[in-house]
Amino acid sequence: MTRFNVIGMCCAEETTLLRKVVGEHLGASDLLRFDLLRGEMIIDTELTEKQVEEIKRVVKTTGMSAKAIDEGGRIVDDSGLRPKRNPFFVSTIVSGLFVALGFASSVIPVTADTIASKVAYGIAILAGLRLVLPRSWVAIKSIRPDMNLLMTLAVAGALIIDEWFEAAVIAFLFALSLLLELWSVSRARNAVESLLESTPERARRVVDDGEFEEVEPADILIGDLLFAKPGEKIPVDGRVASGTSNVDQATVTGENIPVKKKFGDPLYAGTINLNGAIEFVATRPASESTFARILHLVEDAGSRRSRSEQWVERFALIYTPAIMLCALLVMVIPPFIFAESWTEWFYRGLVILVIGCPCALVISTPVSIVAGLAAAARNGVLIKGGEYLEIPARLRVVAFDKTGTLTQGRPGVTEVIPLNGHNEHELIERAATLEANSTHPLARAVLDYADHLGVSPMKAEGFQTLEGKGASAEFNGKRYRLGSRAFLDEWNNTTTEVQQRADMLVNSGRSVVAIGSDNHVCGLIGVIDPVRSETPKTITDLQDMGVETVMLTGDNRQTASVIAQETGVSQVYSELLPEDKVSCIEELARSRERVAMVGDGVNDAPAMARSSLGIAMGAAGTDVALETADVVLMSDDLSRVTWLIQHSRRALNIIRWNVGFALGIKFLFFGATLFGVAALWGAIAADIGATLAVTANALRLLRG
Repeated sequence: MTRFNVIGMCCAEETTLLRKVVGEHLGASDLLRFDLLRGEMIIDTELTEKQVEEIKRVVKTTGMSAKAIDEGGRIVDDSGLRPKRNPFFVSTIVSGLFVALGFASSVIPVTADTIASKVAYGIAILAGLRLVLPRSWVAIKSIRPDMNLLMTLAVAGALIIDEWFEAAVIAFLFALSLLLELWSVSRARNAVESLLESTPERARRVVDDGEFEEVEPADILIGDLLFAKPGEKIPVDGRVASGTSNVDQATVTGENIPVKKKFGDPLYAGTINLNGAIEFVATRPASESTFARILHLVEDAGSRRSRSEQWVERFALIYTPAIMLCALLVMVIPPFIFAESWTEWFYRGLVILVIGCPCALVISTPVSIVAGLAAAARNGVLIKGGEYLEIPARLRVVAFDKTGTLTQGRPGVTEVIPLNGHNEHELIERAATLEANSTHPLARAVLDYADHLGVSPMKAEGFQTLEGKGASAEFNGKRYRLGSRAFLDEWNNTTTEVQQRADMLVNSGRSVVAIGSDNHVCGLIGVIDPVRSETPKTITDLQDMGVETVMLTGDNRQTASVIAQETGVSQVYSELLPEDKVSCIEELARSRERVAMVGDGVNDAPAMARSSLGIAMGAAGTDVALETADVVLMSDDLSRVTWLIQHSRRALNIIRWNVGFALGIKFLFFGATLFGVAALWGAIAADIGATLAVTANALRLLRG
């Protein structure tokens, strides 16, 4: 893969032009991808140095310029209003200056000079069209008219009828509109690029005798012990080794509330250590940190076009030739058939060409998409492309996994029921001994509870895992077993009382951990995974928005029913295997069309892949979530699902309004032109105004 930074690329017109020119040079246009967010052209093959130089030369023929990006390198092109960064800056300034000089020389009696004003207007035209003419020539050669050709023809037509002032004004205002397009895309682009400032340039590595050495984050190795003072940024991902502090994780999760970090807690690169000195062990190199991967995915998202972008691009291919044909008919039919003035209707045809320029139309959608992606990233919602920004607005159903999604994913012991003469200490000691070698979430809950009570597991022998049931081991001279409610039914020493107590736990939404020996049941432990605090409101908000909510879980029916009642989900599917969840998603998709699946990105990956939109809870399983889901909620805040749908609907409404407004202005001026009440300068001013309006409207999305 070879990447180029392209200066002057800001909308679909430029990408279409580059695809045509560079694609023909390569002999395969399908190798090309474009990322407006970064201003990059990506060629999906490795090029030699000679081929890279040839690509630069080809791009230059379009009036744009390209610079190769080294592997792993980063070129930040802000395309701002500085001359060296924006190719239209100098052209626009020079063009505007000479338009003013030409106008002054033609209207001020003392200096009135037709030749002088035409010279000034001529310079204004050449400056304004300096970068447009090469693109127009490519459009002519490829028989693929675009807005550059429209404006060039309009300027040429104005000169033919001796309207030098209007020709100069068209050239100047068109150059200004292209300048504004580049600025508008850069405004959204900078919102993401500003994230780069979140990583520090230096880090403190702890060396022998407690001394520190300053190193670059790129030189940090996995296992290095690092030190961060209050107020400093974390350079790489790691885990706290000593000290406690509150950490601002807004750059990764979008949450503005600091999170307290203590021994063993994870730290993310780019976050800010607020009020305590901490030492931490690096767990990833800087290039593979969660933050770096987020940046990479956000950057890559810009090359994935939304349905709206694809529609606008296809529409522009038909729209531009149609405008040229319409302008030609306006120029020819009235004079030829109705004996009207050729000069008057030629002028009106030029107005049609100018107002038909699709600037506002083609810039409205990509700026909206880029702004929407940037705003989502800054709010802790990572959307992997424009295509996934629009899907949430159309969702009919959102399906949720239970554990770790609707619930906290951290089960805790809520009831301890000793039986047959045992006490709580004995029961927990035996349970901890049997769970000591297990990684199951319920085992973790039992061990955490034992640690809370100060109970340590005993030494056991002959440990056996009973697949899907529980475990057994020998200690205290006896064999003990531990298992689920279903496993309890297989024991031959249970009583009606034990069964009833176990059923009471299940009916209250608890998972049952039964402990017993060959002689009797020692007791029962009730474990529950508590519902997230934000879950009930999120479910209610989604239903108020007209979105149906469904829970998919592998838990038993009773537990699922209790959680469903507590959260308010409208439909429940329980006792599901991963493949069963896929079947449920397919069934929902057949009846409701667009379905999202929200899960932890691991066990739910098949269902997420089958859904219209896969949404992962990022903090619990960031590595897998970043790779598998279409959208990642970096803060693990379920209410972000509601925010995502609202944000998507807002973005889609803005895109629709922009397209409608841009087309409406054109149809309005089209009618005014036919009635002879529109001028060339008014048409280009209206087009500029429309471009500014749709751009400003799109940039509102940056506020999230």
